This record gives sequence, C-alpha cells and structure tokens, in this order.
Amino acid sequence: MTGTERIARWRPGDQILWRYRGHAPDLDGCSVHICRPVTVVQDTADLLAVWMAPGTECVKPVLVDGTPVHREPLATRYTAPRTLTRDRWFGSGVLKLARPGDPWSVWLFWETGWRFKSWYVNLEEPRTRWAGGVDSEDHFLDISVYPDRSWLWRDEDEFAEAQRVGLMDAEKAARVRAAGRAAVASIRAWETPFSAGWEHWRPDPSWPVPKLPADWARTPSARLAS
Repeated sequence: MTGTERIARWRPGDQILWRYRGHAPDLDGCSVHICRPVTVVQDTADLLAVWMAPGTECVKPVLVDGTPVHREPLATRYTAPRTLTRDRWFGSGVLKLARPGDPWSVWLFWETGWRFKSWYVNLEEPRTRWAGGVDSEDHFLDISVYPDRSWLWRDEDEFAEAQRVGLMDAEKAARVRAAGRAAVASIRAWETPFSAGWEHWRPDPSWPVPKLPADWARTPSARLAS
C-alpha cells in the first residue's frame, strides 16, 4: 500500500466476517476453517473493535464424526480427519480488539449479568483486511489476563503439539514466542487495551445478531494489511 492509498473504514454497526485460515490442507475445499460474523464497534487507524453477539452462527472445524476438536486427545488432535460445521456461539458475547500490525488480538469475556471475567490474548498472524472482513491465522499459544492484573499462558501443550506434527516450524514458533513475550510486556506495563476501560463497554441494543452469509468462504480479490 502506498502512502497515497487509504483504507476504507467500516462504520459502527457494520457487519463483517472475522476469519482464520487453517494450518492443515483445505477442509471441504476451503482454506478458511473458522468464520465468525461480527458487528463493528470501532474502526480507526489505531484499532479495530468488533462484537460477536451471543447465538451468532459460526463455522468451525470438528472431527469427521462430529466430535469437537478440543475433546480429541492431544496426541491425535491435529492429525485426526476433520470437516467443517456450522454452530452457534455459546455463552456471553465477545468483544475483540486488534491493533494494526500486532501479532495478537485481545478478547474480552463477561459472565452472565455483565460481570467482567477476563481478557484473552489470542496470538495470531497480523490481520489482513478485505471488503468483507479480516483474515488471520491462529498461532495456538494464548494468554489469559485477569482484573487483578495477573496473567498466565494458555494452550502451551497445543503449541508444542502443533510443532511436533509439523504445523509450525521452529522459526515460526520462535516468532510466536517473541510475540507472546511482547504481549506480556504490554500486560505488565498495563498498556492499552487493558487500561482503556473496554470492560465497561456495552453493545448497542439495536444491533441485530449478524447472519452467516452463504458465501462466507469467498476469496477476496484484494487484501490490505490491517
């Protein structure tokens, strides 16, 4: 992108797709393995914030017999045959925050009654955006952050297993670890978005739950870095 080109920004209330490409070969002929319709909260040069409402219909991978992936033993979790299915997002909604270029996004979770639970740092490829949403690739390793500012690593076993079965080479794993250390430094310094008060945010009650479009797996004709 040249200095004269401008990214078309979405407006609050716009509905877009938040998607993740798969690490393994295409499933059901599709390179996108996770697709979540979301509503735009804010889209600026500094931050993309989106809301995934409770009950949103999403696309996710499952084992070919319908078993949820997380229930498969770790030793075969990434080698057992998979397929794609549609399902509803359960529980409370999720607010997702992503700064351009960051190799992670930060998700906010609430309990019933809007009691704030935690932030979740999802380590991932910096997002690319297209007319209908943003695409990324999940990097397995994550971090939970709590209101008392304590934090802990998540899914280190899955991160190690992904390397063992060849879904991530040593060079990429080192980059992910470095990204995780950078995220931890931001947590320890209590930088934005942790200090920005997003836990007090609430969605516009007039927003409808976005629908999963029939062409959710479409390949964008052009992409821009987020």
